[in-house]
Amino acid sequence: MKKLIVAAILLVGLSTFAQEQPKNTRREKSEQMTPEQKSVLRLKKLTLDLSLNTSQQKEMSKIVTEMETKRETSKAERLANNEAKTKPTKDELFAMQTKHLDEQIATKERVKKILDANQFQKWEKMQDKRKEKMTKYKRDRKGKGAIEK
Repeated sequence: MKKLIVAAILLVGLSTFAQEQPKNTRREKSEQMTPEQKSVLRLKKLTLDLSLNTSQQKEMSKIVTEMETKRETSKAERLANNEAKTKPTKDELFAMQTKHLDEQIATKERVKKILDANQFQKWEKMQDKRKEKMTKYKRDRKGKGAIEK
């Protein structure tokens, strides 16, 4: 009798672990949006957080749209490389990182011209928080991948 109870408990326990885990719905929602929609939402968030006036909104709109299209093209390139199972060489990685950092510097200069000192300071804090969040996300994903393998 004890063996049957233990077996039933094990069977129920194993079946609950075998259930499919829910996917990240936030990511799915953002992937369904077009780059234009994403940039509109980002601009509205910036407007709320930084109290942008209309002229600042127009200028930031250009920057946000440009950033979003660059993000989408680089994402498409990464996915194509992953499907082709090709990895960039060290020189290509260096060139990509250099290009990315140059773009970040240029964007920062453009934003600095548009925003006043207080707004720019808030914007930099927002960027720092965003970077921290992304590094934490990458670190967490890397850890999960290592466990699953």
